Amino acid sequence: MEDLLQAGAIAEIQASALAAKSDLVILCVSGSPEVEAVLTGPNGVLEGVRRGTIVVDCSTTIPSSTERMASLVHAAGGLFLDAPMTRTSQHAEEGRLNLLVGGDAEVLDRAMPVLRCFAENIVHVGPVGAGHRLKLLHNFMSLGSAALLSEAAACAASSGIQRELFVDVLATGGGAGVTLDRLKPYILSGSSAGLQFSMGNALKDLNYYVQMATDAGAVCRIGDAVAQTLGAAVQTGGHRADVPELVSLLADAGRQPRKHRHRSG
Repeated sequence: MEDLLQAGAIAEIQASALAAKSDLVILCVSGSPEVEAVLTGPNGVLEGVRRGTIVVDCSTTIPSSTERMASLVHAAGGLFLDAPMTRTSQHAEEGRLNLLVGGDAEVLDRAMPVLRCFAENIVHVGPVGAGHRLKLLHNFMSLGSAALLSEAAACAASSGIQRELFVDVLATGGGAGVTLDRLKPYILSGSSAGLQFSMGNALKDLNYYVQMATDAGAVCRIGDAVAQTLGAAVQTGGHRADVPELVSLLADAGRQPRKHRHRSG
């Protein structure tokens, strides 16, 4: 926090004290349990929120929890937006994140000058909860693509395909895209710099997606498979491992002895 304090930020020990002094409160924590604790726990935001205070949740959380928290904020006299972020840590440092905002359009207009300080693209996507629903869809697509590419890269290595050839063929064909660009440094040289996102957070997001899809009665076969893949990777590589390391973890898993499986015609 040192750079923030040097720039003039003031630290508060209790969320309630911060809320009591603020016209707008931004939450950015790990997930739904943390958001609920910050809002509703002892000395939480709800104890200090003033009438008309805007609470913006930039975390990635379960939409049903988002809607419950929004109701509590409204009951306390505040206003609520869910505004989860996309893009990378580098974009965050540059103040160029994307925000997917759910909530009242007029409330978003009031919050916009502050949100513009750290976001480049801000899209109003619907009522409260819509931002988090779209974020989970986005992360399912991006992390699902990363899992698919990681498995293909591991299989390529086990099959004797040169890594440079594998990447070049994908880049000039149907495998081209953002996912390949982000995983390419790891596939070629073992660098996770292209996607510095932890496996633990990826697993959390996929589990949230599976819960959202289940709640909506949607098909979730691929989502289940990706969540299981990430779950196994976390058990082996740990929560702090970066997503690109899935390539090596899957390659190692493929070298483990397995029972012979019979296929029926």
